[in-house]
Amino acid sequence: MSPVFDRGILYLTPTNLIWIDEEDESLAIRLHLSTIILAEDQRAGSDQSSKISLHLNPPSENFSPVQVSEANHVKLSFREGGMTEFFRRLSDTLMRKRWETVVGVKPVGPPSRREMRTGISGIEKTLQAQQATVNIHISKAFEDLSNLMTMAKDTVNLTKNLVSRLKNKQGEITEDETTQLKSYLLSLGVDDPVTRDAYGNDNSYYRGLAIEVSSVMSKPLKEKGGLMTLTDVYVYVNRARGFELVSPEDLLRACRLMESLRLPTKLKVFDSGVVTLELSDLMDADVVKRTKEALDKSPLTPEMLSREFGISVVLAREMLLLAEARGAACRDESIEGLRFFPNKFVLSK
Repeated sequence: MSPVFDRGILYLTPTNLIWIDEEDESLAIRLHLSTIILAEDQRAGSDQSSKISLHLNPPSENFSPVQVSEANHVKLSFREGGMTEFFRRLSDTLMRKRWETVVGVKPVGPPSRREMRTGISGIEKTLQAQQATVNIHISKAFEDLSNLMTMAKDTVNLTKNLVSRLKNKQGEITEDETTQLKSYLLSLGVDDPVTRDAYGNDNSYYRGLAIEVSSVMSKPLKEKGGLMTLTDVYVYVNRARGFELVSPEDLLRACRLMESLRLPTKLKVFDSGVVTLELSDLMDADVVKRTKEALDKSPLTPEMLSREFGISVVLAREMLLLAEARGAACRDESIEGLRFFPNKFVLSK
């Protein structure tokens, strides 16, 4: 009994046209595209489905549609639609004759399940294989990072030994050269940071960390007008510490000790809850004065003041609100947003 090729799935590759039965995947046809002389489309009628007629070269033992057929044409019926798009792709492939450039393609033999019908399970397996490859690359990357950190710690230890030798130098190098070398080491972020392991208890650790943070931040604070958000301070400090990172909680607790330790920096919390670090000798009047000088040039939004002072928008807004509270500025709220002006209503004495 001859097989009935009904209700199957049609595949188009650069070299073959393949049909596989929906229920029995062992029932399949592979037709090499080089055997097709002409492809014609037949639009669906009132009671007929759309079709594609394929006119073939005379059959040979290598390029027969099926092993026992002598037919010189094949008719494909698209009962569930899709004929127009498939015919367009088939015509394009036949015109380009891509099978002439494909190497190592076997024109005979039924397609395997792995080759021709992957479906959802095949897609899932492909994604799993890709994920496994990604995991391998990530593991290798972390191994390289671990090796890098190990080498960095060795470099830090070597630097510490070098610094200690510099302290005990006996005239081999000048004082200026010693200072220059130490500045190079600091720029590399390999200075001797305060760590919890080096202290016997938490109180000593936080005091040491407060002193270190104050020392690190004194110069950046002066460059930024004496005031920075604690978020920006966190970035500066950890950048300077290199691999010995400090947590946000430890940084906050250390900053709270600064004023009692009489350090050149101290913690300040605005009424809105924004936490900042400022120079100890910075007064609110200084912040107001600086803000008013900027407002005298032109009205400003927090974003504009942020760009002018090189600070965060959050801090710029707090400075404008402080100036407003002290009577040096007044606001205008409109559909364009919040904008501050110098307060012309307050008469100078």
